Amino acid sequence: MKRVRLQFESIQQIIGAEALSVILLADEEHRRVLSVVCDELASKQIVMRLHNKGLCKTMLPEALVQMFDSKHEIMIYGVHDGQYQVVLADTLYNSHARLRLSDAVLLTLIDPSIPLYIEENLMERQSVPYNDQAHGIAIPINTMSRSHLAEAMQRAIDEENYELASQLRDEIKSREKKQ
Repeated sequence: MKRVRLQFESIQQIIGAEALSVILLADEEHRRVLSVVCDELASKQIVMRLHNKGLCKTMLPEALVQMFDSKHEIMIYGVHDGQYQVVLADTLYNSHARLRLSDAVLLTLIDPSIPLYIEENLMERQSVPYNDQAHGIAIPINTMSRSHLAEAMQRAIDEENYELASQLRDEIKSREKKQ
């Protein structure tokens, strides 16, 4: 399995959806970027680590990272029902745990020696070319929650963007069939 190492680029609030933010993760060569939607609580935790690390020294995530007795890595291996599938494992994969991608990003900010990887084929499907001059962010619809898909579809209908509304409807129906 080929994999790509990711690094945190930035986090930005979504305009019009104040409770959501987008995390940008780039490959090491800055050729492609992956966008990840996160909730307000995860966003606050990440921003706190970016701007006030000293305040966080005795918080639970920092304490848990200090307790790791072996090397760990994080692997993004799929997408299911609007969520990236992520595992935190020791490097021998003797022990592992699933976690949210936003929490995985938080761990890599706390301890940069914990690498974050994504399967190469998944990165190619889910990412867009890196552009440091971009004014917008593309979010793959297969990583949006059902409620966000419904909201986006209604917004597309209201704006008479029927092609986008149709794509969003198809994603909703596809998920309903899988259940």
